[in-house]
Amino acid sequence: MSVDEKDKEPTSSLGKLSRRSFLSHMGAAGVATAATAVAPLAISPTIAGAQERASSEGQAITGTMPVTLRVNERQYSVQIDPRATLLDTLRETLHLTGTKKGCDHGQCGACTVHINGRRVNSCLTFAAMQQTAEITTIEGLGQPGHLHPMQEAFVEHDGFQCGYCTSGQIMSAVAMAKEPWGAGDSDVKEAMSGNICRCGAYPNIVAAVQAVRRMA
Repeated sequence: MSVDEKDKEPTSSLGKLSRRSFLSHMGAAGVATAATAVAPLAISPTIAGAQERASSEGQAITGTMPVTLRVNERQYSVQIDPRATLLDTLRETLHLTGTKKGCDHGQCGACTVHINGRRVNSCLTFAAMQQTAEITTIEGLGQPGHLHPMQEAFVEHDGFQCGYCTSGQIMSAVAMAKEPWGAGDSDVKEAMSGNICRCGAYPNIVAAVQAVRRMA
């Protein structure tokens, strides 16, 4: 093929995209995905049905024990292994999967929930020990159309990338805003140091938290 003929070959659609256009398209897609991660989805009929079965069927299985948990202002009576963590019970038994399993060793903060208003790594507490507690997960914090101010701030300040750590970051930030920390960015960084973002969105996370604190 001659040089002239090569020059006449059509350019691929990818080749037509400039670096700016490519990044713009990728950014738009990322926002759409992450916004879904930040805004907890309303419980679907399928999940609601599974939760009802977990609460009502509740037949004793060898090695399990009955527990009653109050999660997001709703009561659940279920049979679980006495060694089950709160994290695994939320995800596997109650099908509340907004709480993420990260390291499973209490080191990353992805599994952060509130127990009686205080932030806790749910992978480090037994579900059976929380039968008298008020437990709140990301699903109970806000819903699409009625987001918690911290969720709105994370969207506005782009405080996420892959979104995996986002629910834990938000739960920790909401609790932190009620704790006696200083007003500076360094105080926020220290208070949120137990929540790891492997994507490195820390400056945006700090900006989101500070925006909510200024509104308080």
